[in-house]
Amino acid sequence: MPDWLEVVLRTLVSVAILFIITKMLGKRQVSQLSLFEYITGITLGSLVAYISLDVESDWYLGIIAITVWGLVSLGIEFAQIKSKKARDIIDSTATVLIKNGKIMEDNLKKERLTTDELLEQLRRKNAFNFADVEFAIMEPNGDINILLTRDNQPLTPKHLGIKVAPEREPQAVIMDGKLMVEPLATQGFNRQWLDTELEKLGVTMENVFLGQVDSYGQLYVDLYDDKIKVPQPQQKAALLATLKKCEADLEMYSLSTKAKQAKKMYGECSSDLMKVIDEIKPILIS
Repeated sequence: MPDWLEVVLRTLVSVAILFIITKMLGKRQVSQLSLFEYITGITLGSLVAYISLDVESDWYLGIIAITVWGLVSLGIEFAQIKSKKARDIIDSTATVLIKNGKIMEDNLKKERLTTDELLEQLRRKNAFNFADVEFAIMEPNGDINILLTRDNQPLTPKHLGIKVAPEREPQAVIMDGKLMVEPLATQGFNRQWLDTELEKLGVTMENVFLGQVDSYGQLYVDLYDDKIKVPQPQQKAALLATLKKCEADLEMYSLSTKAKQAKKMYGECSSDLMKVIDEIKPILIS
């Protein structure tokens, strides 16, 4: 067999084995590598290169080595899932760098982290002043997560005592100019509704690169032609304006009528509607 053909066959076999082992090890092997997983990735890559190019050696020995490395990695992952102690030994534990606004110098030395590096990591989290940080921790994968002091935390509806309904994830209903039936049905709509919304925007489905429907039933589209500007949906703004008009009409009826019972009824309805508007206004103006 010619050397070039043997290299091709060895490479194809190596890639197939590596793909199978990578799938077995799971997505964590790609997204966030621990120290051992990093070493495993480098070793597997080296073994694949060895199998592909070293035509003088028996290829099956490299396959055995890859398989053993894969099984060992898989065994370690199962041990991490089953045992907290195993996770602490293999991945190490998180380290507190700032506690109650105080920098823990001993922990910085333990992690071999300089003051400049700490400040750099804080800036990446939009914390330019260490005094604004209540708590900072270095995760086992090296990331640093922070908790800002209460005075520096962003304002949320919870801080204002406003209850916000849970929001479903947006669904892509058009991709590459083609209808995605299942996501559209998930949002509770059909093809006729989508055609109507597209007609309101003045576009056809074939011209839409990506179309999404949010949890409020509003359609957002991105067209192939970037020069064409598509107006943003205004259903929520229109609904808020309609509710305010209704409230104003009820208040006007309450002031204009002379019947005591009708005046009371209109006044109560106006007051109730105003409460509803105050509750849903954060949603409608978002």
